[in-house]
Amino acid sequence: MKRVAGLDRSCFENQMKFLIEADKMKNILRQTLLADGSRRENDAEHSWHFALMAMTLAEYSAREIDMLRVLKMALLHDIVEIYAGDTFAYDEKGHEDKAEREAAAADKIFAMLPAEQSAEYRELWEEFDAMETADSRYAATIDRLQPLVNNYLTNGHTWKLGNVTSDKVYKRISVAEDTIPEVWPIIRKYIEKAIDSGMLKR
Repeated sequence: MKRVAGLDRSCFENQMKFLIEADKMKNILRQTLLADGSRRENDAEHSWHFALMAMTLAEYSAREIDMLRVLKMALLHDIVEIYAGDTFAYDEKGHEDKAEREAAAADKIFAMLPAEQSAEYRELWEEFDAMETADSRYAATIDRLQPLVNNYLTNGHTWKLGNVTSDKVYKRISVAEDTIPEVWPIIRKYIEKAIDSGMLKR
């Protein structure tokens, strides 16, 4: 979105409305604990950590990616949870209406922005969810890797809480085998160590 000459007060006020609403992400708690196990992380913290991990690990992407687009996806991917709430990754019941809840939330949150910006943000959010492009598949990989690492560091807290088994963890993180193949053996080792130590049920 290119800046036009002169401040459009209405445009600016809409952007500020969106940004103030986005502050609510700090109150949306996820199931995953912080790495030190002290408390649950919130959506804003997860999005920041996702963005930082994506930037730091970019060299391992098997395909060329546009890092700016990936970072935008990281910052936007969970913003709909302000209205839709956080759906636990392994909650099958919760996923039954997740798409509908989140689409309605996207309609509401992105409508606050000026038309061009609204369309860009909505398209990036939808692209991330579809996982069909190199950028979105890499972004999805990091989004899934971040809680996996935190679960490993907190003795499988969320896995135990949700009675999660290793096949479900493998299925969710399987996108990494294609997107960051050099790292995949290390991810597998994390999972197998988690199983062997009793953090995760086989």
